[in-house]
Amino acid sequence: MFFAIPFPAIDPVAVEIGPIAIRWYALAYLVGLVVGWLYARRLATLPPRAVSAQDVDDFLTWATLGVVLGGRLGYVLFYKAGYYLDHPLQALQIWQGGMSFHGGLLGVIVAGVLFCRVRRLPTLAFADLIFTVAPLGLCLGRIANFINGELPGRIADVPWAMAFPGYGPFPRHPSQLYQAAMEGLLLLIILAVLAARPSIRARPGLLSGAFLVGYGVFRIIGEVFREPDAHLGLLLAGATMGQLLSLPMLVIGGILIARALRRPPLPLTP
Repeated sequence: MFFAIPFPAIDPVAVEIGPIAIRWYALAYLVGLVVGWLYARRLATLPPRAVSAQDVDDFLTWATLGVVLGGRLGYVLFYKAGYYLDHPLQALQIWQGGMSFHGGLLGVIVAGVLFCRVRRLPTLAFADLIFTVAPLGLCLGRIANFINGELPGRIADVPWAMAFPGYGPFPRHPSQLYQAAMEGLLLLIILAVLAARPSIRARPGLLSGAFLVGYGVFRIIGEVFREPDAHLGLLLAGATMGQLLSLPMLVIGGILIARALRRPPLPLTP
């Protein structure tokens, strides 16, 4: 016998005004970008001030395009390449759902590198600002996944397990909430504590590396409780696609941290 908490029936449409319907997932992206932008502006005012608040303002559009285009392209390539190869026009139908965090991350990185080259900004110092605020969007995105009843966890017998619509009667881990807590809230707190220290901010790349390592670790843990994608299943050595895509993040993050610690810190001008 299994006990399952009933899944809370929350309307996936957050706001509806006439023919215009704004879904929770879209709202999560919007709020994450706006609040993240305000937080990044605040960080930009702190020494060593390698990047200005105006630079953060100007990057908002770039970041939005990077997240949306990269997230969609990553989903198409990493998770359903065969399907979209047969149905290429459906790859453009973003409103039908299907986004990849790793693709969105690559999209933001590409947008950030191009932006820094155009504006002649220090790339790692700018990346530190963006990655420090990124967990805000991650947390909201995972909560939106939960509201939509998508990407649920594996079958479980824990007291807080839930039966998700469309996934049978068996109780499952609410893994979306696990990931929101780890990849979002906890990682946000860790990075905020690190960013509060001038000695950390003075070493470009250190916060970026901490984000990549932290997210990689938490994503790998979260995937243990999350139901593998039905069309992919378990892959190399029983790992999920999310876990495999997180491994390079651990390596790159470790390299960034090591390089940041070896280099002399930036001067903390008043």
